[in-house]
Parts: sequence; C-alpha cells; structure tokens
Amino acid sequence: MNRKAARMFIDHVRIFAKAGDGGDGVVSWRREKFVPRGGPDGGDGGAGGDVVLVVDPSTDNLRQYHFDPKLVAEDGKNGAGARKTGRGGKDVVGRVPPGTVVYRTNAATVHEAVGLERGDEGIDLEPIADLTEQGQRFVLCRGGEPGMGNWNFRTATNRAPTEHTLGTPGDSGVFYLELRRIADAGLVGFPNAGKSTLIGKLSAAKPKVASYPFTTLQPVVGVVQFPGFRRCTLADIPGLIEGAHENRGLGHEFLRHITRCRLLLFVIDIAGSEGRDPVADLEVLRREIREYDEELARFPWKVVANKTDLEGAAERLEQFRLRFPKVEVLPVSAETGDGLDELRAMLDRECGHRAAQ
Repeated sequence: MNRKAARMFIDHVRIFAKAGDGGDGVVSWRREKFVPRGGPDGGDGGAGGDVVLVVDPSTDNLRQYHFDPKLVAEDGKNGAGARKTGRGGKDVVGRVPPGTVVYRTNAATVHEAVGLERGDEGIDLEPIADLTEQGQRFVLCRGGEPGMGNWNFRTATNRAPTEHTLGTPGDSGVFYLELRRIADAGLVGFPNAGKSTLIGKLSAAKPKVASYPFTTLQPVVGVVQFPGFRRCTLADIPGLIEGAHENRGLGHEFLRHITRCRLLLFVIDIAGSEGRDPVADLEVLRREIREYDEELARFPWKVVANKTDLEGAAERLEQFRLRFPKVEVLPVSAETGDGLDELRAMLDRECGHRAAQ
C-alpha cells in the first residue's frame, strides 16, 4: 500500500460477509475390546463462527474495508467418534467507527454493487443497524447451526441408529456501510468560507487551512470545551457547492455527515470576497440541504457571518439582516477572534453537555 492510499479517508464501502457453516454430525460406533456392541457414539458438529461488527472509537473511517472488502468467519468442525463435538468456528470481528449505518443490499456479489450509493436506482438498501455507542456489537451474519451425530438418535427400539444431520450454512450477503460523523453542531458553507479556520480557533482540532477550494477533503471533528466540564463536538465538513444534492462536487460525501448534527451553522463569507454574494450563498445552501433531505432542512440552524474584519463586511452584514430578519446571525472574524466568545456562549447554550467522568 502506498503512502497516499494509507491516508485515504473512506466513509462508505460495500463488503461481502459470510458466517461459518455448521460442522456435520457423524455416524460412529463404539469399538472397544470386550465391548462387542458398544452402540452409537457419533458426536455433534461445531457451530459456525459469527461475523460481528464492533464500534471502536479509535477507528475514524472505513478505509480497511476499501482494500479488503470481505469478512469471512470460520466453519465449525465436524464431530467425531467417542461422542466428541467438533470445535466451533471462530468469530470474525470487524471494527467500525461510531456513526456507522449498516444496510443489507440485494446484490449477490460485491462486484454487482460497485456503483452502490445511497439512493441509486435498482439497488435496494435495507437499514439494519445504526452503530453509535462505544463498544456496541452487532451480529452481521450468524453462524450455521451444528449437525447432530447418531448418538442423539438412539432409542429403546433403535439401538443402532444411522441417522445424523448436517450442519446448516452460515448467513452471507453483500452489505453497505456508511459513516455519518457524530457531532453536536455542523459547519455548513461554501469552500473558502473560513470553516477550517473557525474550528481551529474554537477547538483543539488542526484542520488544513489554505486559500483554495476544497482544502478540507474529509470531515474534521473538534471538541469545544466550556466551564463546568461541559463540551460540544463541532464538525468541519467539506465545502458545499451548488448541485451537491445531485452528488456534484463532493456531494453526498459532504451531506451524509450532517444528518446527525443537532444544530447546523451556516458559515457565510459576509464580506463577499472573491465575488461571493452572502444572501445568494445562504439561499443556495438552504436549498441544497432541503433537496437532499426535507427532514434535515427542519433541523435548528443559525448563521455565522464570518470575515467581518474585511472591507465592506459591515454594510453587507446590515443588508443580510434586512433580507433575513428572523434568522439569528452571529458576526465573527475567525482570523482576528472577534465575536468568538459570543459564538462559544451560543454553542454552550444550545449544545453544551457534560463530558463523561
């Protein structure tokens, strides 16, 4: 694996999972000296191993399944004579980050699901698990049941049974894993609106910052600390462009990560630098959210009017407030720090909660 591949951020993958088959029961007879009619002693098979997903907070994306998209558990072993039960197959455990949604697909192979994306035509996606809590376990595929040896079929009238049963196949299928970042508040805005600088000033997160579009290519979650051991998680999500709900630009790579936020903060370049129009920007952002998910459009939201330190920002801010009189607007300058105390106070009021002791 090259160094660039090792740094890839993967937030949705398709995988093939197969639980182990149950081991077969056997037909066997007790054969010992001076015991001419020892009777049946065929043992049972072992149970097949399960495929289990476990939430691991030290895992932050689904990259490992991009390179090896399969989870296959061990088969149970067959039984043996002397009533020996076959060894059970070992479970296989797949670790996933908090916020992973698991879907069952109608694809028979991983290759059939190459273009799989939430909402694609012709692909059925059935949500079966929403994994959010640390240590949460979910059995994705259950191992096959073990077969029974002929020891189990002896009766008073059938002293030499030849009946036995075979183990059953383990569950299998193609599944779609989709990571949705968990954060209390999400920063929504166009590229270069200043989201990365803002989250860097508010938290200890260190996102890459530069003056060109799509500097942020993956979600960054920072923790904002408040007095009294309260905290708020804040997500800096890749910049949105018009048409994102149709998966243009980073499209769904962006939008899936804000579906868990309790509060949306629309970060607007209020100075209109680089020819931007703050009023039009907010209208486009709100429309993209609504087109993607009507429920998401009903989430609580506010506007962070950034770059108030630049020339012309005061006049544009006044015009912006006249256009959106009922919207709460928080003027800030992520560059100079102006207004950040008021923004922190709002986050504490709306999202602050006590950290786990």
